[in-house]
Amino acid sequence: MERVSAFDEPLKKLLGGPTAKVMADHLDLHTVGDLLHHYPRRYEERGRLTALTDLPLDEHVTVVAQVADARVMTFNGGRGRRLEVTLTDGSGRLQLVFFGHGVHKPHKELLPGRRAMFAGKVSVFNRKLQLAHPTYQLLDVRDEDEATEAADAFAGQLLPIYPACKQLDSWRIAKAVDTVLPSAGEAVDPLPPSLREGRGFVSLPEALLKIHRPHTKADVAAARERLKWDEAFVLQVALARRRHSDTELPAAARGPVPGRLLDAFDARLPFTLTEGQRTVTDEIFRDLATEHPMHRLLQGEVGSGKTLVALRAMLRVVDAGGQTALLAPTEVLAQQHHRSITEMMGELAENWGLWREAPLDAGRRPDDGRAPGGSGRGTKVVLLTGSMGTAARRQALLDLVTGEAGIVIGTHALIEDKVKFHDLGLVVVDEQHRFGVEQRDALRSKGKQQPHLLVMTATPIPRTVAMTVFGDLETSVLDQLPAGRSPIASHVVPAKDKPHFLDRAWERVREEVEGGHQAYVVCPRIGDDTDEAAEKKGKKGDAAADDAEKRPPLAVLEIAAQLARGPLAGLRVEVLHGRMPPDEKDDVMRRFAAGRVDVLVATTVIEVGVNVPNATAMVIMDADRFGVSQLHQLRGRVGRGSAPGLCLLVSEAHEASPARARLSAVAATLDGFELSRIDLEQRREGDVLGQAQSGVRSSLRVLSVIDDEEVIAAAREEAVRIVAADPALERLPELRTALDALLDKDREEYLDKG
Repeated sequence: MERVSAFDEPLKKLLGGPTAKVMADHLDLHTVGDLLHHYPRRYEERGRLTALTDLPLDEHVTVVAQVADARVMTFNGGRGRRLEVTLTDGSGRLQLVFFGHGVHKPHKELLPGRRAMFAGKVSVFNRKLQLAHPTYQLLDVRDEDEATEAADAFAGQLLPIYPACKQLDSWRIAKAVDTVLPSAGEAVDPLPPSLREGRGFVSLPEALLKIHRPHTKADVAAARERLKWDEAFVLQVALARRRHSDTELPAAARGPVPGRLLDAFDARLPFTLTEGQRTVTDEIFRDLATEHPMHRLLQGEVGSGKTLVALRAMLRVVDAGGQTALLAPTEVLAQQHHRSITEMMGELAENWGLWREAPLDAGRRPDDGRAPGGSGRGTKVVLLTGSMGTAARRQALLDLVTGEAGIVIGTHALIEDKVKFHDLGLVVVDEQHRFGVEQRDALRSKGKQQPHLLVMTATPIPRTVAMTVFGDLETSVLDQLPAGRSPIASHVVPAKDKPHFLDRAWERVREEVEGGHQAYVVCPRIGDDTDEAAEKKGKKGDAAADDAEKRPPLAVLEIAAQLARGPLAGLRVEVLHGRMPPDEKDDVMRRFAAGRVDVLVATTVIEVGVNVPNATAMVIMDADRFGVSQLHQLRGRVGRGSAPGLCLLVSEAHEASPARARLSAVAATLDGFELSRIDLEQRREGDVLGQAQSGVRSSLRVLSVIDDEEVIAAAREEAVRIVAADPALERLPELRTALDALLDKDREEYLDKG
């Protein structure tokens, strides 16, 4: 255990209070181990020895040269001082310049005739090449061979550039690393020896030394390869252990029961399931029929029919005597799911054919085989949200505990302690990225045994991210759109450069409405009093915001009023946002769905789940303020019927800006998986992994879930093999220690849950 304690040593003890405090407050570095795992972001080469007549502009170079002359110049009426040093290598000349307080030391040391090495970035001033504030090293050795050898070593040196902060420069971090680097020899190696030797990896102490103080680029490559594997492997072992423990848990098998709700529902369907829907449903049904809990991620393109697949799984469970719960992230989405599921089921969702007299501890009536929650003809579909009235809420809770409700749809309210189920057999979590893992597990804990779990997301996830963020789940992909879905044309509207394009956008909206259709207008902000207060507070704390961000994001209430008075005058324009009372929100959505509202001006509350086939146009204001995947989700609200969809991305961002590049990428393709890759490439790794996966995010420093697919896949295979042979890792104590060190407490608690 002594080896572990060296990594746990507080930085304050080695670096002193002030430096340790800055590292803790601004870089989240607290221990020796934290600092040793704070790897350089990149490396600067001092450059090769270069003749002064052939220096590349804007590149870092190293030259060995002799000082020809040095003189101090004054400017600003004598208030400013500048040291100009002229170098020669016998064939050409180069000027060095030092300003201000940086003048004193080089003025004393860089005397005419002195030889030294100089490193810096080549620039041009007054048509002459120069190095501004270069680093240098005097060559005071007499032997020419020794001088040449020293010059070669200096020129080839790699300078680590660390992730730094305003309060702590990279070079000060490097100095601190030098202080703790001897502790690298005490690193506990998580990789089993057979794996390490089989793949030819350097040892962990050697990897830490090479990542921080490499002599060559090969050192960096060897270190990064080894450290990537550590991160991928330890994480995949943690996930493999969870999957393994899940397979050991008991669950009620929910096999097929012919002639009941699912068969009746399928017989009512007015269309044929897509091949993808059938394939994914078969995977889910196989899982439900086992006596261990299903843990499956269903990711599907916008409009691919995930809700239908989930409903069929829910009906299978209800047929087998269980209850099902669908957890939605917002009230609007919960209400939409309740509405659409009730409509899809039709008379099967009516409260009839239920057996109230069945004992609460009885799964079935012995005379007819029917279970609470569903009969051969129907089941009760219940909505449970935090804003429901007392009477409705009391009835919903009663329906859950007695088993009369076979299907319950709700928000976080489902997780509350007072919510009890008679026999919860399946939990469906919609838009998992909006929930913490603890919330998912809180709902699962309400079953008599572990319920089956189906996680749905309409945000396409590249395979590597699925293996990392959702690595405890098996994955099903629904990427085939149902027949009859219409194409969506997408265009960027450069409102600042070409304001007449925006005028034309509103004309197109009016044309769609006149053609009998409806439209959405999406804004990033509400524009009410609460919104304004937050905006002012944000401005105070963001003095460095650039010009493009200084204007507040466009707001629903403002834009709706402008449209109703101006370009959309005469149309039925209404608003929808998250701070409206629930009954108002529901009323607006009902009237929009019924065609009694022409244009709905809304925030992103309509991002997922909203299904109005008659809505054919969407205008997204300040589209550059949204992420790529979010834009793709929003766009998926149109083109859901037989008429073509239109999505207009309005932006004032400059044509050459990254923001406009993102919008152009969205306009160019409807492939959600392609867009998710673009999105991930443009975002920080932490954003990809998300707050809900905080342990993963904090543990990945060199591994990229975007780029390192081969490493992650190979690490997953190794992890599965090792955990199958030794689930408790009794023969690998170093690996168990690494799990504790690399995964933070919250994540570890999550992984250890059943």
